[in-house]
Amino acid sequence: MQITRLFLVRHALVEPSARAVVYGSMDVALCELALQQEAASYRWLAARLPERARWVVTPLSRTRATAAAIFAAGYAPASLEVEPDLAEQHLGEWQGLSHERFAELIRHPAHPFWPHGAEEKPPGGESFAEVVERVSAVLHRLVQETPGQDIVIVAHGGSIRAAIAQAMQLTPHQALIFSIKNLSLTRLERHGADWRVAAVNEEPFTLPAQA
Repeated sequence: MQITRLFLVRHALVEPSARAVVYGSMDVALCELALQQEAASYRWLAARLPERARWVVTPLSRTRATAAAIFAAGYAPASLEVEPDLAEQHLGEWQGLSHERFAELIRHPAHPFWPHGAEEKPPGGESFAEVVERVSAVLHRLVQETPGQDIVIVAHGGSIRAAIAQAMQLTPHQALIFSIKNLSLTRLERHGADWRVAAVNEEPFTLPAQA
């Protein structure tokens, strides 16, 4: 049985001005200070990710910049394929609003661990349930195109949760329970017709110095 392995990395922390608003699929820059402070995380990813993998990013520059930082930390540079349907959830007319104003506009109960529910569809945008549908279709295609090989995907919290929903056959609401931290690694495997979840939100860990 061929096993196709997917290594999903959430992009690095974005700049403070972007974090002050609900940015969704807006193209915002990475935080320069965090890029310096997280040097060890990039080195860990450069060593942890498989060699000679197929690399996929989204049209948003924060995923390409994160991939470039991983290459600079020691991973042999690879060509980057851009996949639009792995982008973050598009929040339509509500993108760019403050978190407080966004909370005033939602029409369904917020998720316990997310600013909005899975069925919330902002005007001119999409719901998280729709994100799950488009991400699922991309994962199936990538696995079909690259059987038995490794794929590194630098994406977003929303699209990685959507990938987990596909692998575990979760509802969109259930998928929003997962914490996906910046620069964390989620590993999914396709074994024939079945998905296996190898790790979620994997992060570098350093043992404390002995007393």
